Amino acid sequence: MNNSSRNIILEKIRIAQSGREAKLPQKPDEQSPVFKEIQPSQAECFKREMETVSGKCSICQNEEELLFELVNYLREQNIEKVFCTDEKIISLLDKKNIAHTTANADFTEMQVAITDCELLVARTGSVVVSAAGAAGRQLNIFPPIHIVIARKEHLVNYPEDALHTMQKKYGEVLPSMISFISGPSRTADIEKTLVLGAHGPKALFVLIY
Repeated sequence: MNNSSRNIILEKIRIAQSGREAKLPQKPDEQSPVFKEIQPSQAECFKREMETVSGKCSICQNEEELLFELVNYLREQNIEKVFCTDEKIISLLDKKNIAHTTANADFTEMQVAITDCELLVARTGSVVVSAAGAAGRQLNIFPPIHIVIARKEHLVNYPEDALHTMQKKYGEVLPSMISFISGPSRTADIEKTLVLGAHGPKALFVLIY
């Protein structure tokens, strides 16, 4: 029995014992939206929600601004080389001479991986990735720092919009893995102390342009 049903029954018992007229709680409107409206824009809503869960997000006006933000972030983190398997992103990195690698020998020692994504969910600040992407499964969960490069066209409002978009894109043959990433990996299982990077990246940085 769920809590709302239990509360209704207990309230009926209390009313019967006191002789008062019943004022039971109203049933929720099943047609009301689950999530709040997207404000002030998809990108700003995504940024706000993502940073609420310890992620980092930069909204860039163009490719040049994106690269400027990326170079500054890598410099702040003392990162000299990134791991990237996406040819389109590699073309961007080459424009600023950002050192990158795809070598298997560098995989276990990587500090940062840069990937694309399937979608961004504005209301929950989530990044949708799948096994069909150029990064596959590993680069979304293995590196200490995960950087995602996305376009504004990747933004959708709600999780159900993301699922519908994925179904429309892939039809009946969905990728073997579809994941919603909301901020860095974290847990508070031990003494209720929040720990980042427990089961995956300890930092997530999304650049939108």
